[in-house]
Amino acid sequence: MSKEVMIVTGAGQISMAIARRVGYGKKIVMGDKNMENAKAIAKIMNEAGFDVEPVEMDLSSRESILNLIAKAKEYGEIKMLVNGAGVSPSQAPVEAILKVDLYGTAVLLEEVGKVIAKGGVGVTISSQSGWRMPQLTAEQDAQLSTTPTEELLGLEILQPDNIRDTLHAYQMAKRCNEKRVMAQSVEWGKRGARINDIAPGIIVTPLAIDEFNGPRGDFYKNMFAKCPAGRPGTADEIANVAELLMSDRGAFITGSTFLVDGGATASYYYGPLKPEV
Repeated sequence: MSKEVMIVTGAGQISMAIARRVGYGKKIVMGDKNMENAKAIAKIMNEAGFDVEPVEMDLSSRESILNLIAKAKEYGEIKMLVNGAGVSPSQAPVEAILKVDLYGTAVLLEEVGKVIAKGGVGVTISSQSGWRMPQLTAEQDAQLSTTPTEELLGLEILQPDNIRDTLHAYQMAKRCNEKRVMAQSVEWGKRGARINDIAPGIIVTPLAIDEFNGPRGDFYKNMFAKCPAGRPGTADEIANVAELLMSDRGAFITGSTFLVDGGATASYYYGPLKPEV
């Protein structure tokens, strides 16, 4: 029997939390560059009654993305996309962050948008980090939103001389994610489908724990201590928002970004996290 199909990229805690919340009764095709990660998450979910097939996928490769989509289409109509794949500032150099988080996400949204079924819906995960970067010009925002994917990495604002470090590259990538979601929501809408973005704050995952113990650990610990919530978040709290966006209750929501960060961004601009001038 043909099932509705859900594509999940990034076999991590946030992806799994969302997939568990909305993926029951569907065929879940889960892509990750690390096949061991994908197999581990698939095992956990399959033993809880889900139907998950792990697939090796490199988000930085259009060919790999197309292979993942082709595998998903073998099982039926693609009705859902959850994009949780990516690398962090402590995990990769500037070039890799831009190739995976910025270019790869843009390609994924574009390619899934070509085949998403009527009534389909997607969410991609960006980050609060992009909200702390100074505003770009309207022209730069438009470039990030609509430049053909194969030309994105050639933009002047993304050249090495204009990217300060891995954090700046990450922030630029996440800003681009949000702009691409806005532009792609128009294309997805032509197929009767929706796409939104969630920008999480500090969420406790294995990746985040690596960050806590890394060179920027004190920065992150200070951030969640001084945000209004006074703590980091959990993957299930991100899934709460995704569940709304991916359900019929969110039918009028598309092209939007939801900042879910415990108030850290608010504190950065108007509270104790505000940088000293």
